[in-house]
Amino acid sequence: MIVRPRPHWIHLLFVRRGSIVREIFTQQLFIFLLCCAVVLLHGQLFHWKVTLNSSPFSLMGVALAIFLGFRINVSYERYWEARKLWGTLLIEARNLARQALTLPVAGTEARPFVLGTAAFAHVLRNQLRGEPRDKSTAELLPEELQARVATARFAPALVLLWLGERLGEWRRRGQLDPFLSQSMEQALSRLSSALGGCERIASTPLPFTYTVILHRSAYLYCMLLPFGLVDSIGLMTPLVVTFVSYTFFALEALSDQLEDPFGRQPNDLPLDALAAGVEASLREMLGETPAPAPQPDADFVLS
Repeated sequence: MIVRPRPHWIHLLFVRRGSIVREIFTQQLFIFLLCCAVVLLHGQLFHWKVTLNSSPFSLMGVALAIFLGFRINVSYERYWEARKLWGTLLIEARNLARQALTLPVAGTEARPFVLGTAAFAHVLRNQLRGEPRDKSTAELLPEELQARVATARFAPALVLLWLGERLGEWRRRGQLDPFLSQSMEQALSRLSSALGGCERIASTPLPFTYTVILHRSAYLYCMLLPFGLVDSIGLMTPLVVTFVSYTFFALEALSDQLEDPFGRQPNDLPLDALAAGVEASLREMLGETPAPAPQPDADFVLS
């Protein structure tokens, strides 16, 4: 995800990074060239005049806009739910760290537990992105657990299991009151729920048939539109149709990015920054100096 300050409205007209322009440039170029050909041929196709006007496109445009609106709303709902799950992860990680540092008896070594909680965020990010599970965990997990995480299919669940084992060990040694341990177990359960929610979003895409129908409808609409406008607006047809196609193609491409919010597209969730924020927050609670926070892009005007 792009991390940047909100630019001036004039800059927004020329920003390229995150604007989907690069992703749909080929389609836009094709539509523009098609419109130019239609204008040069005066709406004829193999010596046959395509008799279309703007009336049917008004009706089709409304239907297509409704389909696109549904698609973008569903995709954004998945994006926002994923963001709320990571917000829950941050809250519960802080709760666990605070409880681990304050509830056990004096002398209990809570630092490995707190760092393990921070590692959970990194391991979850790695799993959602299909990256090596032990990435960014070298200083957070014991070597034995890190070796297990590196080869595990569901590595975040292993980290939660290890955290639960630490709570059980404190309870058996009398370092943690059984009643207080239940509160920490509930926080671990909520982390597990957040893990399950993220896995559900990542493994359940929108129905493919709906995507195919919307994709075909948008392209056919934009390919037929110049035949309906050439007789009324003439040379302005390429400009108008290209702008209309930009709206449809850009919304479709944006919904594709938001559908999977855990990727590395410009408009996906900033999982690196979120995981780093969890670790930084817990290290501060340990009295350590965290790494600097990610800074907004300095070249947002040019990119």
